Amino acid sequence: MFEAKYKALSLKQPWAWLMCAGYKDIENRDWPLPNNFKLPQRIYIHSGKKVDDEGAIWLWENRERLGILGCSNEWIEICNTWSQGALIGELDIVGQLKHSSNKWFFGKYGFLTANPMLYDNPIPCKGKLGFFTPELTEVSVFRLDLLGIKGGSNDISL
Repeated sequence: MFEAKYKALSLKQPWAWLMCAGYKDIENRDWPLPNNFKLPQRIYIHSGKKVDDEGAIWLWENRERLGILGCSNEWIEICNTWSQGALIGELDIVGQLKHSSNKWFFGKYGFLTANPMLYDNPIPCKGKLGFFTPELTEVSVFRLDLLGIKGGSNDISL
């Protein structure tokens, strides 16, 4: 196994896709960022193996208000691209909120994000709860290197 450059955070679909595609800029959690979490910090977004079905329905019903593609054919195509059990992208966590009027804030804590990147080819990876170090294979590291992201590193700041 190879050491990952960044920590990862696992999210269910559709939330993982929304974050990496740049639609959603706050990740809601019941727990705060760890005390030693340095801001800003780049992380991988891991898509869990389960889909939040209620979330997907809510998203469909609110897609136009949220500025997400409105055509049902496009929506079906998007849903079919939701990878599961993989690193699907990355973004920066730039702050933490306890209160916000942002349309995406509804948690006890909100991790404010910026600079999202959605991978064209997700990288299979097992997820874990909380922030975790992804276990990468040689192939995974090679694929990250092709993206211009050095996959192996000892420079992890969490």
